Amino acid sequence: MTEVDLLIVGAGPVGLFGAYYAGFREMSVAVMDSLPEPGGQVTAMYPEKPIYDIAGFPSVKGRDLVAGLVRQAGRFDPVYLLGHRAQTLEQDGDRFRVTSREGASVECRAVLVTGGIGTFTPRPLPAGGEYEGRGLAYFVPRPEEYADTDVVIVGGGDSAFDWALALHPIVRSVTLVHRRETFRAHAHTVRQVRDAGVEILTCCQVAALRGEPNVESVEVVHTPTGERRELKAQRVIAALGFTANLGPLNDWGLDVRDRRHIPVDTTMSTARRGVFAAGDITDYPGKVRLIAVGFGEAATAVNNAAVLIDPRAALFPGHSTDAL
Repeated sequence: MTEVDLLIVGAGPVGLFGAYYAGFREMSVAVMDSLPEPGGQVTAMYPEKPIYDIAGFPSVKGRDLVAGLVRQAGRFDPVYLLGHRAQTLEQDGDRFRVTSREGASVECRAVLVTGGIGTFTPRPLPAGGEYEGRGLAYFVPRPEEYADTDVVIVGGGDSAFDWALALHPIVRSVTLVHRRETFRAHAHTVRQVRDAGVEILTCCQVAALRGEPNVESVEVVHTPTGERRELKAQRVIAALGFTANLGPLNDWGLDVRDRRHIPVDTTMSTARRGVFAAGDITDYPGKVRLIAVGFGEAATAVNNAAVLIDPRAALFPGHSTDAL
């Protein structure tokens, strides 16, 4: 059991900034997310891509933005419950209890939902799923851990090509395997990967992973001909995309629209008193789904949660430059 003032559901950029701001408001805070790493969609989908619309940063890589937000929130020692999918919400008077599917429970005075477009679940690799954690991964938060290894990347989208481009300079070899002839990734990124000399196998699928106890090789089959090839690999990245849905949040009494978005008022309060929302998951007239907008919504939600928890507190806490 974890007891805090505020529980944030979602460890993407908006949730991480909310964790910092809650600490700034002298609130204890926990952050729960189904993914094993902070960063949400940014970490899962485009950690190496530059982002151009974050105030103060002409360009910042996704993973660098997440790392900075973690450091910023770290001043106030938030409790992270990563790899925990928020499941049930119970209320007893002015207190909430949120329990994860994995069994963690958090008691709090207010909840802030920053779940983006919902829980991210990686699409599994049909062959070799038992190697997860033993060489098979679904995203790459720290590319340096792949240095001096042979890597096979499975997929044809932006994430697959971004990781191929990022890993190529530091690994022994990288091979990209895709089941089609064409790619979903941006044409410019595909061209960069080809120009870098990365081997790309099209119309191919992974038939098996082999090795004991960790991955040592990948068997690939060329679908049109049935020809099989064994690739040396200690690391396999399954960049097959993610499914996302609000899941149990649909049962939290938040008046979810189209099973995708949560309506909020100007305080970022949902239909359930004490539960706030911020970021892409929110909906209201004129809503613009940008990280920059989510940062402001998180600050608004946290300030209003502070007043709900302690009616004597000021809604506006002053500027951070005035803090000692």
